[in-house]
Amino acid sequence: MTHVALSIAGSEATGGAGAQTDLKTFHQLGTFGTVALTCIVSFDPSHDWAHRFVPIDPQVIRDQIEATTALHDIDTVKIGMLGTPTTIDAVARSLGERTFRHVVLDPVLICKGQEPGAALDTDNALKEKILPLATFVTPNHFESMALSGMDSITSVEDLTEAARRIHEISGAVVLAKGGVELDGDDAVDVFHDGEQTVELRSPKIGQERVSGAGCTLAAAVTAELAKGATPLEAARVAKDVVTSSIEHRQSGHAPFEAVYQGAYGR
Repeated sequence: MTHVALSIAGSEATGGAGAQTDLKTFHQLGTFGTVALTCIVSFDPSHDWAHRFVPIDPQVIRDQIEATTALHDIDTVKIGMLGTPTTIDAVARSLGERTFRHVVLDPVLICKGQEPGAALDTDNALKEKILPLATFVTPNHFESMALSGMDSITSVEDLTEAARRIHEISGAVVLAKGGVELDGDDAVDVFHDGEQTVELRSPKIGQERVSGAGCTLAAAVTAELAKGATPLEAARVAKDVVTSSIEHRQSGHAPFEAVYQGAYGR
């Protein structure tokens, strides 16, 4: 029987990120994917491709989680875009009512500074209610700074320190993503589980971030963990999958490109 994984994430209509990307990544790696949608996000082509965000009713989110976990034996879940404190509370309650072996958190932080308001409230709720439930966290460069409390990350050594701090705070395995943000020819991610620290490297493919890369990485980790891989094994496969998805990225009419998972392993 095929292993099953659950993605709790937002819908991104153009197919380059969010739940759509999670399902494609699960499928590519031979894991049966299910989804509980938390919000609907669509780019606005008339306003510089800004995000339009519509949250799903919290009870509907809980109903989706109830349905998929009742139908399938699921011990591995990936958490992506949540978006509001109310959504975070609903997801935290649903997670607390069930036992998962693996909870992979892609910690989508909204607030880019410390300005007050809804964005900061959402980020604080994520740190307070979801991060403690995670067993594996995949922060990007900015999220690594925010979660670790570091003012800057400019080197692999800094990224390693951030990964260690996040592990100490959360107890989770950490795969901190350097991507194109750090100098050098390689895109470097740092894996840290409290016992070992491993640098995962691949040559950079361009200097621009590609939409959906973070979703793909976390979803690939989730798929591999659902199949029984160790966290480090899952991280290595995820690095290969995201590298392939960037290499074979999909272009369109927006000023950014999106990942394509379908070429991996072919």
